Amino acid sequence: MLNNIGLPGLLLIAVVVLVLFGRGKISSLMGEVGKGITAFKRGVKDGTEEIEKGVTEAARDVTPQAEKDKV
Repeated sequence: MLNNIGLPGLLLIAVVVLVLFGRGKISSLMGEVGKGITAFKRGVKDGTEEIEKGVTEAARDVTPQAEKDKV
């Protein structure tokens, strides 16, 4: 159904949306979408760093000091 829209259909949809919501509402909506995408990317980056930090902490040397002296 959606693969038959084409360029004229998309332009018609854009014009209808612009008429219904107005330019100011659409620009503010797009600004909110941009903020949401930025927050999502930041969250993914923070999560990745947290996972890498956890892996690094798990990989540290936990050999007791007495056994280190024997070697």
